[in-house]
Amino acid sequence: MFLYQPTSGYCYNSDSIFLYDFISTFKPKGSLLDVGCGVGIISLLLSRDFNIETSIIDKQEKMLNYATHNYALNHLDVQSHLGDFTAFESKDKFDYIISNPPFYDPRVQQSENTHLNIARYAHHLPIEEFIMKVKKLLKPRGYFIFCYDAKQVDLLLHHLQKHGINPEKIQFVHSKLDRESKLVMIAARMGSKSMMQVLPPFIVFDDESVYRKKAQKAFEKANTNSIKGDF
Repeated sequence: MFLYQPTSGYCYNSDSIFLYDFISTFKPKGSLLDVGCGVGIISLLLSRDFNIETSIIDKQEKMLNYATHNYALNHLDVQSHLGDFTAFESKDKFDYIISNPPFYDPRVQQSENTHLNIARYAHHLPIEEFIMKVKKLLKPRGYFIFCYDAKQVDLLLHHLQKHGINPEKIQFVHSKLDRESKLVMIAARMGSKSMMQVLPPFIVFDDESVYRKKAQKAFEKANTNSIKGDF
């Protein structure tokens, strides 16, 4: 799959590939909404692999333009929406809502690049407002699958349960076996009563800083070719 990314500003990284791989295990079908889609990488790959009706939303017109261009380039259909997700209104509800949202703590030193700032820092999409809007847009038994800062997992689980979106599966991502986790992937479901399953950790690199088998397979499955360009 070929896709364009900007020459400067936010570009997707391995988090997006690992989240795509995680979502793929649920074999999505029906309608799917990608929140904060960026250049569209996650939902593009899912639209390629599964029979889904895809919608995307981003508050940055520049990124949404890249995403819609990438869908057209790969002959995939999409409904695109420009705007802040917390203000998004839709008469339709979704079977799946997915996201690699901004989650950096705004108290740390922030990028002065506007596009990077919006893509990275949590105050652009506060977690409780995010989850409240997800609840309004999910179908009964619909899935909310996303990644976030592992250090904030307590807040995530609290707000998900508070709003009736039960965490069913959770997986922590570690760069190496002896490193703390900086990323967590969560699959939560509307109205679920299941106990949460904590999956084995996803370890990215071995002791020689070579991708481990699971990470390498995720990249191979994604099979992306990025082109840097401005338009």
